[in-house]
Amino acid sequence: MSTERTEGIPSRRSRNHPLAPPSWLLNGLRPTGAPIPWAAAGRAAVALALPLAVGFALDEPEYGALVSMGALSGVIGDTADAYRMRVLNIAVPQLFGAVGVALGTLVFGHGWLAVGALTLIALVSGMISSIGTVASVSGLLLLLNAVVGAGLPLPSPWWTAPLLMSAGGLLVLALTLLGWPLRGRGPERSAVAATYRALADTLEAAGGPDYEERRQQVTHSLNQAYDLVLGRRARVHGRSPSLVRMLSQLNVVIPLVEAAPAAHLRGRPLPPEIPAAVRELAAAVEEGRTGSTPDLALPPPHGQSERAIDAALRHAASIVLLAEPDPYNVDDRLGRPAALRVRARRAVRDMMLSRASWRYGLRLALCIGLAQCLVSLVEVERSYWIALTVTFVLKPDFGSVFSRAVLRALGTAVGLVVAAAVLAEVPRGWWSVPVMMVLAALIPAFSAKGYAFQTAAITPVILLLSDLLNHQGFDLIRPRLLDSLIGCAITLVAGYLLWPESWRTRIGDRLADTVHDAARYVERAFAPLPDPSALSAARTARLQARRRIYRDLSGVRSEFQRALTEPPPTGARAAAWWPLVVAVERIVDATTAARVRVDHGAEPPTADEVARVTQELRSLAEGVRASPVPLRVAFDPEGDESSVLAPVRHEVAAARALTHPPA
Repeated sequence: MSTERTEGIPSRRSRNHPLAPPSWLLNGLRPTGAPIPWAAAGRAAVALALPLAVGFALDEPEYGALVSMGALSGVIGDTADAYRMRVLNIAVPQLFGAVGVALGTLVFGHGWLAVGALTLIALVSGMISSIGTVASVSGLLLLLNAVVGAGLPLPSPWWTAPLLMSAGGLLVLALTLLGWPLRGRGPERSAVAATYRALADTLEAAGGPDYEERRQQVTHSLNQAYDLVLGRRARVHGRSPSLVRMLSQLNVVIPLVEAAPAAHLRGRPLPPEIPAAVRELAAAVEEGRTGSTPDLALPPPHGQSERAIDAALRHAASIVLLAEPDPYNVDDRLGRPAALRVRARRAVRDMMLSRASWRYGLRLALCIGLAQCLVSLVEVERSYWIALTVTFVLKPDFGSVFSRAVLRALGTAVGLVVAAAVLAEVPRGWWSVPVMMVLAALIPAFSAKGYAFQTAAITPVILLLSDLLNHQGFDLIRPRLLDSLIGCAITLVAGYLLWPESWRTRIGDRLADTVHDAARYVERAFAPLPDPSALSAARTARLQARRRIYRDLSGVRSEFQRALTEPPPTGARAAAWWPLVVAVERIVDATTAARVRVDHGAEPPTADEVARVTQELRSLAEGVRASPVPLRVAFDPEGDESSVLAPVRHEVAAARALTHPPA
């Protein structure tokens, strides 16, 4: 069985041993295989330690700590690849963070006015988090900094803290942009080259057990590359030659990606010269080589799938190495994104009309309101930490609330152990600078490994900065642990148990939508063309439909991994959907392979056969939507075994046979 089929599913050993930790907790504590971002670690070390050094030099350590707090926000938000997106990811959230700390400072010490203000800010923060990645980080900083401003005595006048914290974020941005003159187009070009390499791995695995895992990797690489290139195109007025080249290089990958399923269904490996040629094209893309004559030493093709790969590979070589791509003959495949102003208006409109957006905002507002009411009625030392914990745990687009609460408590406990050693052994002063360099560098490194690891890395940094502001030293440790546990308890009760939709997985609904899209894709792939001139438009529409299906499946996979971290019965119900997720991917692959075979000489299927398959897919989608767990529905795959749709019929049958009735 391939890794893709088993990754993230609880092992039999963890289920059978009663003393073993629950599988949902093990999934959250297991570090991911993401590489350590060394450059980001170096930037974090400089960005957080340098302000402290300047503050000590000027005998204003509190000012240096505030600048470092702003830098910490910038480090957390620096998650994009392309430089233009990094500007947005750092600068825009800093603006919201400055507004948040200003509002918090203005209501500091005003009792119930502060409770009402923070509750309203939490509602706005939760709602705007549904817009997108930049808005999500902006909403997070808006609420976090408002909580800090309302809970800590910051320097006067009121604009001092926003100014200093914004300076810290701008310092991170400046350090990030140092490489732009040297690598301005590097992230986009590297993403396109990575797509070619992932494709080479997929073609090399065709016909073998690792194909499905490699195909998932090429889908992820293609999504990332298109997001970077098309995101940049949305901000470029006119036609940039380098952008046209990268978009052309991406577009010619699509026929090769389409031909890969047909090659896999043959059941035997491709000649090694084919993946080697694709890797050579990847090197040409990354090095920017152009103008040379393509020289592909490919073996003679045998069969429809090899002919499709041969034709697509030779065409890709001619485009990759073309000296002057035609700037007016570039098809975006997914369509050119609207202008940023237009997308912003649409996002705000969708947010205001979305029930999910209001629901997230109300959940966050309820928990923050309860946290602030508690600290207003009960004497809690440095009470802002409770609301900070609620904000981090209940971030609605960050994953499972239940598992995040548990992982937050565990990560905080580990971080407090580190902080206790630092506060007990390191004297306040210049020694804080090298210690901060080490602790800050751990934040990007640990953030790549998982939420609990990120929490463990951030906790000692925040405590060290808090100590520079309020001079409590080791006495900070015990209240912080108690506050974190109180915040996690509020989130579990008011943000999880009181909202029934938190208990069920959304995999079924999202998967039903994807199966419906697969039915439309089958119809579109084999629809008769009344006019030969419509061939190009039909092909583009088919490619767009296929790409959207795979994007939807990526979302289903993300939801599946999130659901596995939930406690029973949600995690167990999520695991029951996994065979159907894989089966739907195989249906789409089989449909693409059938279309490739028809394009290279195979007999097209009859209209009745296409109608039967699409009807069965729609019936499957309705069954998926109506059931909390997969149901077995009989489907007879009988038909002409020589038809190109025979593999599709068998995959549809497998999609129904793999699932099981509820216990």
